[in-house]
Amino acid sequence: MGVAEVLFLTFLVLMLLGAPITVALGVSAMFSFMVVGQDLSTLIQIAFTSVNSFPIMALPAFVLAGALMECAGVSKRLVLIAENLVGPVRGGLAISTALACVFFGAISGSGPATTAAVGMLMIPAMIKRDYEPGYAAAATATAGGVGIIIPPSIPMVIYGVAAQESITKMFLGGVIPGLLIAVGLICMHLFKCRKMEVHEDMAAWSASTLLTSMKEGIWAMMAPIVILGGIYSGFFTPTEAAIVAIFYTLFVGFFIYKELSIKALMKSLETTSWLTGRVLIIMFTAYAFGRLLVQYRIPDQIVEMLLNFTSDVMVVWIFVVLILLFLGMFMETLAIILLVTPVLLPVMKASGVDPIHFGIVLVCCCGVGFSTPPLGENMFIASGIADVSLEEISAKAIPFCCITIGVIFLLVMFPQLILFLPKMLM
Repeated sequence: MGVAEVLFLTFLVLMLLGAPITVALGVSAMFSFMVVGQDLSTLIQIAFTSVNSFPIMALPAFVLAGALMECAGVSKRLVLIAENLVGPVRGGLAISTALACVFFGAISGSGPATTAAVGMLMIPAMIKRDYEPGYAAAATATAGGVGIIIPPSIPMVIYGVAAQESITKMFLGGVIPGLLIAVGLICMHLFKCRKMEVHEDMAAWSASTLLTSMKEGIWAMMAPIVILGGIYSGFFTPTEAAIVAIFYTLFVGFFIYKELSIKALMKSLETTSWLTGRVLIIMFTAYAFGRLLVQYRIPDQIVEMLLNFTSDVMVVWIFVVLILLFLGMFMETLAIILLVTPVLLPVMKASGVDPIHFGIVLVCCCGVGFSTPPLGENMFIASGIADVSLEEISAKAIPFCCITIGVIFLLVMFPQLILFLPKMLM
């Protein structure tokens, strides 16, 4: 039995036994190292290499910035702006939820963080306005997936490191896809809520009210402008931007809105430590797994097999997207990125696909995974807030997931939707 067979068989058996993805990746890599007689001390070197990267510093920094902004009153001001922007139209609160997720996603870079921050405010408000709890939860969970597509994005940072591609170009590539998905979700809400009654107690749309909410939330709105403007202008790198985001939030939270407390700061640090530690462990085990893949030329064998099967790039794309959507149902986003990048990126390059194009489609597919059972993290968060079953949310989320998948295939067919902005940097 070859190394590839040992590696994948061990991984599959552990997954079927219910082992966490981190354990399955790490144990299968360690067992394969033992089979080939390689010194296990190499794993320590791999662990060090996997985290000894300047761009990786952006990961804990963006997580901390997102956690702080939720406690500093930034998220509720962004939601208020979104509500006043939409006004009392049919499905207005659901549309506001989608817009609020775009705003907060431009700060946090995390799908679950976006779902939690927006959901805590919008789900109770929607239920109060006679939306079905399952629909309110599904609307928030699916819109939360936009949080990892609208830059800055933690999964894009991880892909940039794994694929050795420009994180700035990844961020630029995510702008149009994120907006397209948001527009698609809004159109679905307009269609689904077309017969809903508009409550009389909802204030009519008013330019003065909108301007007032924007004035009160100007510091919240400035956050993505400062972060993304600094990156795209070349004033600082994505990693430096993450640090700037932290200090900007501390300043706004303590001195402008005065809603950030020492207790909330400690809670944010605790959340960041837990999330970052979990991600770094996944990165280490995935790097060890990927090291064996590359060392024994397994991606090359997969490339050769696929190209022998078909030379049609669209057939390859359909195969890849279906695999990614399937994996998104069972695996965490960062684990998927670290696992499939060394395997599928060579396949896509051999088919003439730009790595940035593939990376954005990969992240978009992972965004769908946040709202699909059994693992969908956003659904668990929304379920807890709305107090409804996962089954009910899953059923209500199907149309919105279909919209996102439709946009993904649109991005596959028209690469310039992704590559237009990144090519402006070249």
